[in-house]
Amino acid sequence: MNKERLTVYLHSLEPESSDLIQEMEEYARQNYVPIIRKETASLLKTLVSMTRPQKILEVGTAIGYSALRMSENLESGAEITTIEKNEKRIQLARENFSRAGKESCITLLEGDAAEVLKTLAGPYDFIFMDAAKGQYIHFLPEVYRLLAAGGVMVTDNVLQDDTILESRYAVTRRDRTIHSRMREYLYELKHNKDWQTSIVPIGDGVAISVKH
Repeated sequence: MNKERLTVYLHSLEPESSDLIQEMEEYARQNYVPIIRKETASLLKTLVSMTRPQKILEVGTAIGYSALRMSENLESGAEITTIEKNEKRIQLARENFSRAGKESCITLLEGDAAEVLKTLAGPYDFIFMDAAKGQYIHFLPEVYRLLAAGGVMVTDNVLQDDTILESRYAVTRRDRTIHSRMREYLYELKHNKDWQTSIVPIGDGVAISVKH
């Protein structure tokens, strides 16, 4: 099956997004800002609808795209807390939250996720990981602490444009650390009895994990 053709078809099925969402997608394309892919956004929104979380934690805000997509399916009174350290993206995310009228339900925390996570109390019902891929394995102990029992964690970009299939020596030298850490992260999620994980080959790969 041609993956590119399938992706185009899946995108064609999606309802038209708001003007703001379309503007954000275009900005991301033009400025090489990593945001979740459309099919991943659809999966994320479906999972939020299924689990009906009251407290969501997002690790990696970027310009606020995924937080806003999740907010579309939030129940009344639910809240999203999101973490970002890039100053330019923080400013854009705040502007986008304001334009969407979501400031009351989305709280942006500024700083390095490794440090900010230690300051949070939780528990969160749903956690979305979409930050520095090489840091996922280091974030995991704090994320586990913060996630409620039975809570869901979704991790994006786990297949690394399919390079995760390659030998460590088949990827470029600069990507080897990320490659080995992602493999370690996925092994931990699949073999640690504290997690039940399914890896879904949609978008750039999504791991869906439930905390036992």
